[in-house]
Amino acid sequence: MDGYEPEFLKRLLEQMVLIRRFEEKAAQMYGLRKIGGFCHIYIGQEAVSTGSIAAIDLKKDYALTAYRDHGHAISVGMAPKIIMAELFGKITGCSRGKGGSMHLFDVDRHFYGGHGIVGAHIPLATGVALKVKYNNEDGVVLCFFGDGAVHQGAFHESLNMAGVWKLPVVYICENNQYGMGTDFRRVSAVHDLSSLSTSYNMPGKQVDGMDVLAVYENVTEAVKLARNESQPSLLEIRTYRYMGHSMSDPATYRTKEELQKHKQQDPILILKGKMTATGAITDEQYKQMDQQCKQTVAEAVEFAEASRVPAIETLYEDVFK
Repeated sequence: MDGYEPEFLKRLLEQMVLIRRFEEKAAQMYGLRKIGGFCHIYIGQEAVSTGSIAAIDLKKDYALTAYRDHGHAISVGMAPKIIMAELFGKITGCSRGKGGSMHLFDVDRHFYGGHGIVGAHIPLATGVALKVKYNNEDGVVLCFFGDGAVHQGAFHESLNMAGVWKLPVVYICENNQYGMGTDFRRVSAVHDLSSLSTSYNMPGKQVDGMDVLAVYENVTEAVKLARNESQPSLLEIRTYRYMGHSMSDPATYRTKEELQKHKQQDPILILKGKMTATGAITDEQYKQMDQQCKQTVAEAVEFAEASRVPAIETLYEDVFK
């Protein structure tokens, strides 16, 4: 905890709490059929997006991710009400109600998705990094994906190109232990996914994804390499999702004991514990923070409920031929 300003730590903690409360409410709204389609909840993984995106400058850097993207959207600064409206399929959503849970975007904040096809955005992120280098910009790209995407050809092709061309990109594998319902160890010839970096001549490292400060420190180091030396890298951030793969998944493939064990490593409680021990926050201040996050999420639901559904003619808008 040495060297960190209390206000910085509070921002990290508040962001993780906001993501947690937002996701809990999203799951509730899905159960009430206010939200349709696919919906992938980020509960348990909050430290990854929070710590990683805190390490970049979104005025010049970029972030792309897969379909479990609510946490990343909040981390880049998108308004919860705009995100919730998108989940509700309303015209006031960030994708005008057309994208839903898996396709959150905010071009102004350099957040380019939210992508529904496993691994398909990894070449896109690599392309953004190529653009940055080609134009001699001072930017870095963070590319988030799950452990299941590592076994897609697009992953290997992208890392090879980034290694050959020395692109300013940090590939972040959010290893939450399961590709849908399959333990990643059953389908991967290597269990240390960060070791795959050696095939593409770039640094690789495993990171504790339940510790937001560990995430922040390691991503900061990788970002410096990318920015200063145009050196890409691969981080395997080990995390754990507390819910199923999506809202339709009861997660019966894991035991209650396993889940409970990982809940003892809750990223919110870990940071709160460190801050409480050093006097950076009190229990009363945390309660107030939590209450404010709950209020923000309640207001987001009210906004989404009150927003209009897209007019029928919008079916023909935003379509590129």
